[in-house]
Amino acid sequence: MADRTGNPALNKETFSDFQREEQSSPIAQDNVMTLDGTAAKTAFLLLLLIASAAFTWAQYFAANLALVGILFWVGCIGGLLVAMICVFNKKDAQFLAPVYAGLEGLALGGISGIYEGEYQGIVMQAIAVTIAVLVMLLVAYVTRLARPSENFKLGVIAATGGICAVYVIDLVGMMFHWWRVPFINDNGPVGIAVSAIIAVVAALNLVLDFDFIEQGVNAKAPKYMEWYGAFGLIVTLVWLYLEILRLLAKLRKR
Repeated sequence: MADRTGNPALNKETFSDFQREEQSSPIAQDNVMTLDGTAAKTAFLLLLLIASAAFTWAQYFAANLALVGILFWVGCIGGLLVAMICVFNKKDAQFLAPVYAGLEGLALGGISGIYEGEYQGIVMQAIAVTIAVLVMLLVAYVTRLARPSENFKLGVIAATGGICAVYVIDLVGMMFHWWRVPFINDNGPVGIAVSAIIAVVAALNLVLDFDFIEQGVNAKAPKYMEWYGAFGLIVTLVWLYLEILRLLAKLRKR
């Protein structure tokens, strides 16, 4: 029960395989997951994502829109496929996580360019808010001010699952020109409130991710899980950034 998280990349089954391995063959102390190692790999993946996003961003403002469109869809589809493969092949996270970060950056660069073109300065605002939320929650977690209880975990997981379901419904409707879920895309008070709630849920997933990584460190997970833990954090940070970007855009329209 202590390893629940709303992040699909960091779920309760993540450490089950190595726990069996540890029982049959203890892992060497210098080959186990550490907080410092996970933090360093998270920083590396963030730098890779930013560099990739900067490339697509530059193409957008150079008016190479056809290339931006290609890079966007390559990033979206490729990032999703690599993420799914990584979830089921944790030992390959050291190779898959950097690929995911690079692909996701291509998509984020295109999305960010579009928003920036319409609302000047919005991207830096979204980045600043995302970093502020990350630092605030990390400090709160490290200082023991934020410790997820079982009810808290269940609530965040349920909310995350509900949001994902609504997003899938909206995406299917958009692809076939059937419908759009109004309260997701609405710029009125209800739409803004919904976006704010979704951004809060995304942020709360960070607390669950911190807790999950700590569980892995305490359980002496193998070294490759540092890459997998970093990958999971990047997944949540990307979601949080996009939700903040969407919320700020709605507020600008008001």
